Amino acid sequence: MRHALYFTPPAGDPLTQAAESWLGRSAFTGKAAEPNVPPGFSAEEFHALTRDPRRYGFHATLVAPFRLREESTEADLASATGAFAEQAGPFSMPGLAITRIGEFFALTPTEARQVSALASAAVDYFNNLRAPPTEAEIARRKPELLSERQRLYLHRHGYPYVKEEFRFHLTLTGPVEAATAAHVEAALKNHFGPLLSSPVAVSAVALFTEAELGADFIVRSIHRLGPSEARKCA
Repeated sequence: MRHALYFTPPAGDPLTQAAESWLGRSAFTGKAAEPNVPPGFSAEEFHALTRDPRRYGFHATLVAPFRLREESTEADLASATGAFAEQAGPFSMPGLAITRIGEFFALTPTEARQVSALASAAVDYFNNLRAPPTEAEIARRKPELLSERQRLYLHRHGYPYVKEEFRFHLTLTGPVEAATAAHVEAALKNHFGPLLSSPVAVSAVALFTEAELGADFIVRSIHRLGPSEARKCA
């Protein structure tokens, strides 16, 4: 079993609902959603385009998937997540943009300073609960293609894209060939465009769980940010 600390908007948020209709699955229920296949795509083509992010559900990584240390329990993880959330304050991202990152498309914040700081703090906070990466896990990250700093982070934190290497993003596609990138980007703008200028509240973090390697990730628990007493008075 693997766990991950992600950001995802609430289940009923318009952005989440739009993402679920794009990806064809809800990470909150684990159930398939009817995909909104854009014009110019066959159902099979669109299913292949969204296959990779569909398994993970609509999310942005804060702490990448990890196995617990043998001496740590799921109760320890839940307690740590609650404690981390209490010490972090809520904030908003002013808006989002559709961005091509390498070969895939994602939603990225127009201003990322606060959310990058949240992710950096989370990586440090959960590191003592995380089992060291196995040789196979390291090999899957293709360390020969990483920079020296990324390889250091891979061994230290189990993931190469943390700290200065981190880029907050909500993944929407798998790899997209250059020849079809403009068509995919146009479909994304048509689907998500009306929502991009709206502020995105970062008011909670979510524990996602992968029951076994290769299984779909599902939302296990939601933890609101900020001191519990302040939340009661809000």
